[in-house]
Amino acid sequence: MKHATLVVALLAGLISLMSCERTAQRTENGRLRILATTGMVADMIQQIVGDSATVEALMHAGVDPHLYKASQGDLRKILDADYLFYNGVHLEGKLASILQKQARVKPVIAVGDSLQNLIAIGDNVYDPHIWFDVLLWKQATAHAAVQLATLDSVNSDYYQANAHTYMRQLDSLDAWIHRRIGSIPPNQRILITAHDAFSYFGRAYGIKVRGLQGISTLSEFGLQDVSNLVDFIVTHQIPAVFVESSVSDRSLKAVLAGVHQRGGRVQIGGNLFSDAMGAPDTPEGTYIGMVKYNVNTIVKALGGDTI
Repeated sequence: MKHATLVVALLAGLISLMSCERTAQRTENGRLRILATTGMVADMIQQIVGDSATVEALMHAGVDPHLYKASQGDLRKILDADYLFYNGVHLEGKLASILQKQARVKPVIAVGDSLQNLIAIGDNVYDPHIWFDVLLWKQATAHAAVQLATLDSVNSDYYQANAHTYMRQLDSLDAWIHRRIGSIPPNQRILITAHDAFSYFGRAYGIKVRGLQGISTLSEFGLQDVSNLVDFIVTHQIPAVFVESSVSDRSLKAVLAGVHQRGGRVQIGGNLFSDAMGAPDTPEGTYIGMVKYNVNTIVKALGGDTI
């Protein structure tokens, strides 16, 4: 009993110490500490808050959010943050319990859970890859801006102004994508990737999509899946398939081998950013830069206009 009491006291002291330390850090720089799960969400929040807050992404370039588990260092970042923003729609499945617990003590906001017109993949289960429809991502941005303006009313006008500027950029990006994808010959507008992350992209921009694995990289693929995709590529004379930066290329290499055995001609069209952005301080390390890179890679490999 004494041992249990001591443990409780130590835990209480640790939490108190961490709270004091966090308050001291906040007071020292006078800025909010905002933690986002993915790079896409972090970039969105950074565009809204500008220099009024410190924004950090929990998951870095090349990290698969479907498989991500928080380390001890990550848990400390989660505890230290003033606000937590995440994609939602069950993208960060392995973080769900942590986010739920943190929601009891601080603002924890899913940018995607308020969206309409999501792609259903089962009963009350939806495709989480919402960022590949730029106008849907614009809606998520508007939702995040309202939440931030409510939480930090002192900077409300600043946040809303930044959000409106960014959303105009997203409108321009959306129009640009339509023009670029429209340059691909209609019979070649078929996008094949390692996992089914691009359904929103296909719906928004008029290109058929197909993935070897399912919506989540947690899903397994079998020999029949490989055989079916090989048949599809040979039948439709697909010129290129695409690997992904956060997913192993092993599965698609098996598909390519199968196509070549059948006498078909297909190549790797490029490496797309799907569930994670590029490295910081690169064009692909921003949402808009990532989307432009992906679109240009797809258009070039599928016979569209070169830039």
